[in-house]
Amino acid sequence: MLQLDFHPTGRHFLQIPGPSPVPDRILRAMSLPTIDHRGPEFGGLGLKVLSGIQKIFQTRHPVAIYPASGTGAWEAALSNTLSAGDHVLMFETGHFASLWQKMATRLGISTEFLAWEGKDEHLPLAGGWRRGVQADLIEARLRKDTERKIKAVCVVHNETSTGVTSDIAAVRKAIDAAGHPALLMVDSISGLASADFRHDEWGVDVTISGSQKGLMLPPGISFNALSPRALEASKKATLPRAFWAWDEIVEMNKDGYWPYTPNTNLLYGLSEAIDMLLAEGLENVFARHQRWGAGVRAAVNAWGLPIQCADPAVYSPVLTGVITPEGVDADAVRRLIHQRFDLSLGTGLGKLKGRMFRMGHLGDSNDLTLIAMVAGVEMGLKLSGVALAGSGVQASMDYFASHAAPAALKKAA
Repeated sequence: MLQLDFHPTGRHFLQIPGPSPVPDRILRAMSLPTIDHRGPEFGGLGLKVLSGIQKIFQTRHPVAIYPASGTGAWEAALSNTLSAGDHVLMFETGHFASLWQKMATRLGISTEFLAWEGKDEHLPLAGGWRRGVQADLIEARLRKDTERKIKAVCVVHNETSTGVTSDIAAVRKAIDAAGHPALLMVDSISGLASADFRHDEWGVDVTISGSQKGLMLPPGISFNALSPRALEASKKATLPRAFWAWDEIVEMNKDGYWPYTPNTNLLYGLSEAIDMLLAEGLENVFARHQRWGAGVRAAVNAWGLPIQCADPAVYSPVLTGVITPEGVDADAVRRLIHQRFDLSLGTGLGKLKGRMFRMGHLGDSNDLTLIAMVAGVEMGLKLSGVALAGSGVQASMDYFASHAAPAALKKAA
């Protein structure tokens, strides 16, 4: 029988790449009394979060907020802009790109899946699951589409299953270079508020995101950031949508309300999260995550294990995927680490199941929580019989000690 009341001493180390640990400050905000979602107090809250979330997406245009997971926001993006039989171009970078493609197919959309071609020395069957989007392949395909049948290009910004971050600005340039009118839709569910993302500047038409990653909230809120082109496309799209429809949401949002019952207490938490991120400054938030990623990768390199992302230029600041040696079940290593050290790591998904695990370094973390994560993983690898080249704990400590956070340097001065 599953034991649901097991609470070991100390805090559980939740080091999966989302849901991320929720700061106490946000938990306190969520504990406020639930209010009338049609009353004046809620209208003020609604206007505040709608204005604030625009700053997080770096957009001047509407952001639709749903009481749903990121999967719901995927469906909202597709159903509001496309019609049955429309053809879309997608790029296979990992498990979540594949799931989005599967959803599009189930909605009656014709999908074309581009992928990196070639074999990989560590994961022969994984293909492009160690690399980011190749914008040149997108440009070449769009140039061939002389009849303009492709209605949208859909890519994942930060592929949570692999630890690879793609260059979205390059994808926009590729679409423009081809002179193609396709919409650009981007999944930044794990990228938003952790990795640099610029909805307006990068010419994104729909950005999809969720609450449980860089925003440091529990699951339950998802987002569509919209461009004027996307809103115009929604007027002609004929895929069925009711709950997901942008028109009613955008109209009622003008006064801070929603056309259905919103998740009030999560919006309290979102308001607090936005305050925290903007007070720190988005540039500082992004730099913090980049630094954390470098410190964790220092450990993996010291162990002598391959990093899932094969291109250092697109290492994710959100998570690091670690490939285990041939014959070592990564899930068995994860289970041992959880049982012995109360530390949760991300599992390998899809083609990567059993061959890798994921170390999250996002949200409400600090140097010491990440060093503790590295220590738990190092002990678990040794107990699993994995031969390590050196100490990852020492490598992480050396990195963080020699690369002080900007905030620490400022306070010391």
